[in-house]
Amino acid sequence: MSFVKLSFVAILTTFFAVSAFANTKNDQNSVVGEHSEMNDEKALKHGEEATAHGEGQKKSGKFDPGKMIMDHIADAHDWHLWGEGHNSVSISLPVIVYTKSKGISLFSSSRFEHGHASYEGFELNKEGHIVWKDKANLETIYDISLSKNVVAMLIAVLTLCIIIINMANSYVKNKGKAPKGIHNLIEPLIIFIRDDVGIPSIGKKTDRFMPLLLTVFFFIFINNIFGLIPIFPGGANVTGNIAVTMVLAVIIFLTVNLNGNKNYWKHIFLPDVPVWMYVIIIPIEILGVVLKPFVLMLRLFANITAGHIIILGFFSLIFIFGAMSPAGGLGVSPLSVAFTVFMGLLEMLVAFLQAFVFTLLSAIYIGMAVEENHH
Repeated sequence: MSFVKLSFVAILTTFFAVSAFANTKNDQNSVVGEHSEMNDEKALKHGEEATAHGEGQKKSGKFDPGKMIMDHIADAHDWHLWGEGHNSVSISLPVIVYTKSKGISLFSSSRFEHGHASYEGFELNKEGHIVWKDKANLETIYDISLSKNVVAMLIAVLTLCIIIINMANSYVKNKGKAPKGIHNLIEPLIIFIRDDVGIPSIGKKTDRFMPLLLTVFFFIFINNIFGLIPIFPGGANVTGNIAVTMVLAVIIFLTVNLNGNKNYWKHIFLPDVPVWMYVIIIPIEILGVVLKPFVLMLRLFANITAGHIIILGFFSLIFIFGAMSPAGGLGVSPLSVAFTVFMGLLEMLVAFLQAFVFTLLSAIYIGMAVEENHH
């Protein structure tokens, strides 16, 4: 277990070292070249900031719930902690981009000043994507940065590895003894996935696919739980990111179709129906092969994202009514907080249910692919 702990510390240390290194990389090389440009741009920048500040003063009294909600559920290049605008406090994450002309560029996301500045020719657009400052530059940018969702996934995976490896070592040392602590919570979940999900769906070949089913279940479950924690290292909307759910769905798609036996493919391309119906049934079966993982992707993405939006929507009511009148904000606060807490508790159940449903449907699809012909 000491090796696992040392690995965990080493990875975290590496991450923060990369982040710190990104803050200072190219400073000495760029200072001379950028000094004159900064002097030329400084006056313009101050003028723009003054204009933006004046406009911000006019708009400061207006709360935009849509922007607040989208900022919270979207991925980002920094980890917001508290505050808004120039008073916000966040953890800057390393930006790693590759372009053919520049090669690999590594720097801190703090260089972008929350989207108000550019660095090395790059800037953040309104959607939070890294683009060229020069709009005429159409060169492709490959963004491989450690974004908020990437770091959140790494934290979840490291947490899962520590728990499971520690649990395995505990079983080796205490053979025949009941598990203790958090292990007493994890063991029933593992048995539940095996006995109530894997065996009924897959049958005799369950053990072959149990590592995949358990990994998918706990990965989704832990990220869902972390997403409900409002402070660092929680709050990231990992499973509400359609790119993440798409990768999970592709993994299941490949697993199902690479392990499909001849009966599975025969059912698709030689169904037990009259030949004249092949022109109808075969396209439907092929479409079903693609739609199954597509539905897995959308279901997880939509349910988790909807939960976050509802919670933030209830919370926003306080500021919406408060902008109309302080008394309205105070009056709606107890009700809004009560609904927010209720939805938070409900989301804890949803966090488990969505992990369970994704794993169950995956097991059913795998079972359909490896099922032997009983006729």
